[in-house]
Amino acid sequence: MIGMIMFVVALFMLMVGFPVAFTFGGVALFFGVFAEGMDLFAFMPFRIMSVMQNKVLMAVPLFIFMGVVLQRTRLAEQLLTSMGRLFGGLPGGLAISTILVGALLAASTGVVGASVVAMGLISLPVMLAHKYDKRLSTGTICASGTLGQIVPPSIILIILGDVLGLPVGDLFRAAVIPGVVLVGLYIAYILILTRLKPEMAPAMPEIAGVSRKKEVLNALLAIIPPLALIVVVLGSIFTGIATPTESSALGGVGAVVLAIIYRQFSFQMVWDASKDTVKVTAMVFAILIGATAFSMVFSYTGGDYLLEDWLHMLPGGHWGFIILAMLVILILGFFIDFVEISFIIVPILAPVAEAMGINMLWFAILIAMNLQTSFLTPPFGFALFYLKGVAPPEVRTIDIYRGIIPFILIQILVLALIVVFPEWFGMSATY
Repeated sequence: MIGMIMFVVALFMLMVGFPVAFTFGGVALFFGVFAEGMDLFAFMPFRIMSVMQNKVLMAVPLFIFMGVVLQRTRLAEQLLTSMGRLFGGLPGGLAISTILVGALLAASTGVVGASVVAMGLISLPVMLAHKYDKRLSTGTICASGTLGQIVPPSIILIILGDVLGLPVGDLFRAAVIPGVVLVGLYIAYILILTRLKPEMAPAMPEIAGVSRKKEVLNALLAIIPPLALIVVVLGSIFTGIATPTESSALGGVGAVVLAIIYRQFSFQMVWDASKDTVKVTAMVFAILIGATAFSMVFSYTGGDYLLEDWLHMLPGGHWGFIILAMLVILILGFFIDFVEISFIIVPILAPVAEAMGINMLWFAILIAMNLQTSFLTPPFGFALFYLKGVAPPEVRTIDIYRGIIPFILIQILVLALIVVFPEWFGMSATY
């Protein structure tokens, strides 16, 4: 039972605010010494070295660098301004343009914090100025900003590929249809809501002296550069020309080229982007090393066998296991981050899923879709905090919490559709 006690202690420490990496590492050290002594950690340097030499994980800092550089090129600002004018004449047009821009930023940057903050600073004041409902405005921005969790190239898909031993390129391909369906349902919700309650998102008045042709041209000029980068990065993976790691390097170079095109390039910008990349990457790898120590002690004390036996006894076979696994990940997402869930919970669930004959590619996409909701669910949804930090004073925290509820329900609906109808998304539930 030592492994199960470890798990409960670690969750408690996370909920009261202890740093993630030190929580997992500290709990592992305490219980490991209690169970076996310091000899248990003799092989820990070799485990750390294997993490550092993992070529798949090299894509993480490179994609982060690509996203940070693009965020500093004012890409989001130009996209939102142009798309807002393009769709602003429709009721809910600003919200639709925010969703589309969020999808483009997700496919070109994948950095949730940067996307939410950019749209919160640029799009939210415009929506409020045009009498948009606060809940609809904030919910749309938070939901759009988190699309980077499922739309490739997603950092979480790279991490899941490493944890589950799956080709990242296959995960990227499998995530395309769920990502498109999610974007489509977001837009459908906006259209239906504004049809029923047009006062929640009134149309923008036309600007005198600006022709429709010019608005379309401006939108295309803003969309083409990031779209070209998306095609190059994802196209090189899907066609087999480059591995995800190689394409991430290509994306970093492409982001610098776009910075030059937008006349935002400077060596100071590259230096600042590099520092931000190092900070985020260090956080991810510190959590990974702490999680490695935790999983080593958890396995040594027999916690994994105890949990596997219990999961195998669940009623309903693999369907009972899938429902419980998704429910556990969803609930944990209310309190802890997607990185911790990926490195601690997923390795526990993966052997059971494989033993039951569950298609691991399908299982990974279910986890990725589920983890996306962790950015939106109160009380610790990071997207909610990002937006609150840049929102005007009149936008209350309760407005943001109430605004994201419909979008969380849409995400759960898509998750349920992938569970029940995997063939609609080009996948199968079992091998």
